[in-house]
Amino acid sequence: METTTIAAIRKDESERRQVYLEDARFAWRPSECDVIDIDRFEVGRGERLFIAGPSGSGKSTLLSLLGGVVVPREGRVEVLGTDLSKMPGRDRDHFRADHVGIVFQMFNLVPYLSMADNIMLPCRFSHRRRQRAQARSTSVKADAMRLLADLELDRPALLARPVTDLSIGQQQRVAVARALIGSPEIVIADEPTSALDEGTRERFLELLFRECDTEDTTLLFVSHDARLGRLFSRCVLLDDLNNATTEAFT
Repeated sequence: METTTIAAIRKDESERRQVYLEDARFAWRPSECDVIDIDRFEVGRGERLFIAGPSGSGKSTLLSLLGGVVVPREGRVEVLGTDLSKMPGRDRDHFRADHVGIVFQMFNLVPYLSMADNIMLPCRFSHRRRQRAQARSTSVKADAMRLLADLELDRPALLARPVTDLSIGQQQRVAVARALIGSPEIVIADEPTSALDEGTRERFLELLFRECDTEDTTLLFVSHDARLGRLFSRCVLLDDLNNATTEAFT
């Protein structure tokens, strides 16, 4: 009976755990020092996690591991119960398209697509997210327009512009809407407010939190601006988490 109870507790913990790293180490080249060396790290379902650290401390590399963009040289990186380190690249790409929304630091918008088409892009690669967007707003286009309206980007003059003609702050908001469409279980945001003024930043965070709360989405938010940490349910200093030596970043 006791063994059964322990097994049930472990199963429940595993189901509530969205992200789990164990003895995860990563270096960009075999001859270089590790930039990530994490003994243990986990994030629960629906958590708003703020990861703070200065520029060059390995924040973006950690997010690349969690998104399956790269894999550790050793150890375990588990997302939604799936060990990404054991998956081939093609399968990781499909997994990320279905389950993870990413706001890249450089946005990665497609210059020849409109704002709405950029936002709808994940739904072209993921049937799962396409179905979720349609269920939310009757069509993928309608859901993209809903997000644009929430981010105050639905003015006709703006909608007619190429994304390359938008301001940096506007491009950043388009990148965020693209990450949110289709309600992925996890949203990874790499410095997403760096180009926003204070008022826009607050409205953006309200939208991000509201969208994540509605779908019980886990949010991993990285920034060098530690002041934002008070808005999140948990804060982690990367220097406390990452055992990699400073030599790796110089």
